[in-house]
Amino acid sequence: MEQKSIIIIGAGIAGLSSGCYGEMNGYRTKIFELHNKPGGVCTAWKRKGYIFDFCIHNLGGSGKSSRFHRIWEELGPAHDLPMMHYEEFVRIERSDGRAFNVFTDIDRLEQHMKELAPGDASVINKFTRAVRLFTHFDMWELQMGGIRAAIRMLPMVWALFRWRGITLQDFAARFSDPFLRQAFPFIHYDSPEIPVILTFYFLAGMHKHDLGWPRGGSLAFSRAIEKRYLDLGGEIYYKSRVEKILVENNRAVGIRLADGTEHRADIVVSSADGHTTIFDMLEGKYVNDQILSYYSAAPASQPFALHVFLGVARDFSREPHAIVLLLDQSVTIAGKVRERLDVELFNFDPSMAPDGKSVIKVPFDSSYAFWKGLYDRYEDYQAEKDRVASAVINLLEKRFPGIKEQIEVVDVATPVTIERYMGTWQGLQVWWPTEKAGAVMRKGLSRTLPGLGNFYMAGQWAEAMVGLSSAAESGRNLIKTLCKRDKKPFLTKIPGT
Repeated sequence: MEQKSIIIIGAGIAGLSSGCYGEMNGYRTKIFELHNKPGGVCTAWKRKGYIFDFCIHNLGGSGKSSRFHRIWEELGPAHDLPMMHYEEFVRIERSDGRAFNVFTDIDRLEQHMKELAPGDASVINKFTRAVRLFTHFDMWELQMGGIRAAIRMLPMVWALFRWRGITLQDFAARFSDPFLRQAFPFIHYDSPEIPVILTFYFLAGMHKHDLGWPRGGSLAFSRAIEKRYLDLGGEIYYKSRVEKILVENNRAVGIRLADGTEHRADIVVSSADGHTTIFDMLEGKYVNDQILSYYSAAPASQPFALHVFLGVARDFSREPHAIVLLLDQSVTIAGKVRERLDVELFNFDPSMAPDGKSVIKVPFDSSYAFWKGLYDRYEDYQAEKDRVASAVINLLEKRFPGIKEQIEVVDVATPVTIERYMGTWQGLQVWWPTEKAGAVMRKGLSRTLPGLGNFYMAGQWAEAMVGLSSAAESGRNLIKTLCKRDKKPFLTKIPGT
């Protein structure tokens, strides 16, 4: 039986995953990537020996107790990269010296919170009891394990029902201690609107070492999957921007690159940006109300849209890897008033900077429209980037005296940077659907497109779900679907077995 051929657009995590599982199951695959390296948004870049990491914070499935760990074993990173784990999720600091250390060990966290606010013991007990309960919940087992796994998860239903709709900001109001009430909303990526259920899941995962950091960071992680794909026999073509998906009789038959060359295959898969795929490569011809509604509701601003990277000739190894600084006075950065500074210190991984030196990243929520308007006046754009960097450095100087003189590299990445280098429309990552969210969670947003045959999507835009684990699983599930369609078993294997 002749092997079917698959063209995959994009060498991000979903594209690489699709390629790996395609090769494992007898498909002939080729990946076309616009950049000169793998990973998509799971990437990093090097400046004067410093590695500025754009993506990974807490990788799901990094520990063997998680069912998802098997996928990272199959794709290579779990085999090639040691996983590192944090003692603290984050530290929230006030200038008067008060600090809330969000320890990843639940017992230690509970003790610390009671030392900070002994009068809030009952509220603290409810919080840590919920985190302990979530140590028995494996989201990936639920998604991958079928009916039996769902039955095992039934005891979690009451907890999910009880805590639904409650944000970190809502829960913080239960504390009587003023400092804990002030600090608590910012314990999870400095985002007070995050559902407390998600924080339970994260803290439980870190307690079990199911959430961690792959040594070397995002690009090393992507390179490990790239290596696995190439070892399986796949082919990657870099600097190959796809302009059009070729369609004949409402069936995808191949792609046309920016240089005019055409490549054909039995199946076309896009793991590229969703808006670019649907409205540019396919000219918006294959949509439905759900897809149109989703993209018309794109957020004006998103978290992690603006990044300030600093290469610093200083050792921060005694500091926590993440700090939220509560500012005495608000400052305006990138057109928005800020009352906090979210600081990430890459002090836990010696591969990220030269000996005795460190990388600092300060992310902000920001607006594409703000930066795009400036980019059209390039001198103004550069001046604003300089102002942002200067404001950040001045704030860091108060926490880390002397840092101004120790900074060797400054790099500011805006939503326009992300759009230009990573190919994502308006620099956006996927957002939560405002309509029919339950249906999207079950069936995805655009795994296939209405009226178009032999075409599939994989990754965050197919699922409307953020996260590297979701992207990898999406690629795996796609090939599983193709195997079922082609009436053959879905096969996986771990390197070296």
